[in-house]
Amino acid sequence: MLKGIPKILSPELLKILMEMGHGDEIVIGDGNFPGARIGDKLVRLDGHDVPEILEAILKLFPLDTYAAPVYLMEKVPGDTVETPIWDTYKDIVGKYTDAPIEFVERYAFYERAEKAYAVIMSGESALYANIILKKGVVTE
Repeated sequence: MLKGIPKILSPELLKILMEMGHGDEIVIGDGNFPGARIGDKLVRLDGHDVPEILEAILKLFPLDTYAAPVYLMEKVPGDTVETPIWDTYKDIVGKYTDAPIEFVERYAFYERAEKAYAVIMSGESALYANIILKKGVVTE
């Protein structure tokens, strides 16, 4: 155990976060995300929701300041599902950056996720709860 490290961040996930370089991306997938098919480096955090994981990661993870640092999967046209979790994400991300969150079309999101450094699978039950974070540089 270490002091100051959120307990939800496993040694495996901490190693991945440390290995990532500037511009590398990590996906936090909801419970429906095809992470096992997409991610070569897959971390399972079943039983945890995305906001909890996002908050823990952003305490340690610098977001990119040279490009958009946060991406969400946009809803399929015509889908009327509500997405209140996006407001939760905006609140959490807003503590760490003023950059707007960008939306990516569903299949383009999957393509981007396939190129990500790693994928975290959560137990999140909200729909359209997938998020990608782009790593920045440590300036402190």
